[in-house]
Formats: sequence, C-alpha cells, structure tokens
Amino acid sequence: MKIAFFEVRPDEKAFFQKALAHANVELFFFEKTAQEVITTPRDFDIVSVFIYSKIDAALLDKLPNLRYVQTRSAGYDHIDIVECYKRDIYVSNAKGYAGPAVGEFAFGLLLEALRKIHIAIHRLEEGNLFYKDLLGTEIEGKTVGVLGVGSIGSQVVKIAKGFGANVIGFARHPKDFVKTTPVLDEVLEASDFLFICLPLTPQTRELIAMHNIDHFKGNVIINTARAAIMSKEVYESFPGIIAADVLPNWDLAKKENIIATPHMAYYTKEALRRILQISLDNIIDVLDGHPPRYCLKEECQKNYHCKST
Repeated sequence: MKIAFFEVRPDEKAFFQKALAHANVELFFFEKTAQEVITTPRDFDIVSVFIYSKIDAALLDKLPNLRYVQTRSAGYDHIDIVECYKRDIYVSNAKGYAGPAVGEFAFGLLLEALRKIHIAIHRLEEGNLFYKDLLGTEIEGKTVGVLGVGSIGSQVVKIAKGFGANVIGFARHPKDFVKTTPVLDEVLEASDFLFICLPLTPQTRELIAMHNIDHFKGNVIINTARAAIMSKEVYESFPGIIAADVLPNWDLAKKENIIATPHMAYYTKEALRRILQISLDNIIDVLDGHPPRYCLKEECQKNYHCKST
C-alpha cells in the first residue's frame, strides 16, 4: 500500500517513518500541496494533507487507487467530502486535537481586545508611559456566548467560567456543562463577548451576517474558526472589535477595530503531537481494514446530505 503525505514538515516525516517502519507500506513525503504534486495519475492508496491541499473531483480523477484521505487538521472544507464518499473513499480529520490550544489563544485575543496590551507594550518600548486612553473592560460577571461547544468551544466555556463569566452556548443538542440554545438570536442578544468555534459547513457559512449582527448585545467578536462563518460585510462594517487568526482578506487587518494574527491558534507543541498521533491512529485503522476512527461520513450525511453507501 502506498501512502503519500503532503505539506509535510521534517518532524512529521520522521514521526511517520518511525511509526510505520514495520508496516507493509511505501511512504512518500512532499513539502508541496497535493495539487502541486499530483499533476498526472498516481497510484497512491492513502493521502494525508494539511489545509492548503484542495481535494476535489479533478484531483481525485488522478488517484484511481485512492481509498482514504486524511487531513491533519480539524477543518475539512478543503476536501470535497461528498465527492469522496460518492467514490467510497474514506475521509477523516484530526478532530479534538486543538481544544486547549485554540481555546487558550482565543482568550488571549479577548484579553488583547479588552485591555489593549500590545499597544501598552509598544508604547513603553518607545519610552511612552501614557495609558489613560487604554481604559479596559473586565470579563468577570459578563456573559460569554460560544457558538459551537465541541472540543474548542468546551475549552472556551471552561476558561470563561474560570474568569467568573456567565456562559451561553449555541448548540443543536443540550450539554450538561453549559446552558445552551439552538436559537442563534438568543445567544447574540445575551452575550457581551462572542466566540465562534464552529466548523465551516453549508449551514454555518455566513452564519453571522448583516441580517443578524444587530441582535448582538456586545461589541467584541473572537473568531478562531474559518473566516467565512462571518460575512465579509460584517468584517468591513462591524463597529466593535473583531479579533481573529484568519480573515477573508488580510488587508482587513489594517482596520483599527480588527486584531488579527496568522492562522496560528492551533500552533502549540502539544497540539502538534496530538495531530500526529490522531493521524497515525486513523491510518492504522485503515491498514487494519477498518474505517478511520474520526471518519467524516456522518458529517457528510448531516451537513451535505451525502448519499454515500
């Protein structure tokens, strides 16, 4: 069996070479994306990618032997999972790896938005001790709204409670660790600060848009999920603060009310180790003749009305 890894770092290559040394497989490693490498038909059985490899019908046509695609990320919007399951190709992600990393980073962005820490540090570096224009806001006693209470959202809930905040979550099903509602407007109307922790699906694309942003009680939005969950118009015209580690257009980072970083919320040594272990576990499942443990077939059926067998 031939396994190809794309967008791979040296440490990832070393990990998979060691972990799969005794498996009956051939390993191929590429620093480039899948679409950059696979320009002609290849006989890979398994491909492992990161977020910049676009797995669509045209690329799948060049992989006639493919039986499994994995992404070493939680998000999977770069993979046409409907097309994969039409062709009986398993797809999996690294679900759950990013909870602590992204949850903590998200609260770092909130603290930055509320306390303007980077401005104060930069001023002091220049010998300026003035801070009277940097009046902050406390988190304690406020209401934090969390859109999506999966691995990342549940971490945000935990941290918010630690700050003494009230929490309300947006979820289709009740959770025993936080008050939730399936009605988005209820969360918007109750929240002083809003965290977006949802995957990008047809149902969540532009979930926050001009028709409902006026319902938001507060003025700080933290989005460490995919940029497209908020409409471009919200980024351009929202009067409060938007903090994010991904934007639909990086020029928006120049706006005074937007705090942005590169897509780095996931980037901790612990999270990177979890990605590798989850990815390896999924590969071993397939090599053993089983579906990968984080198979996305259910998500395909639920979010994309996938009719796969």
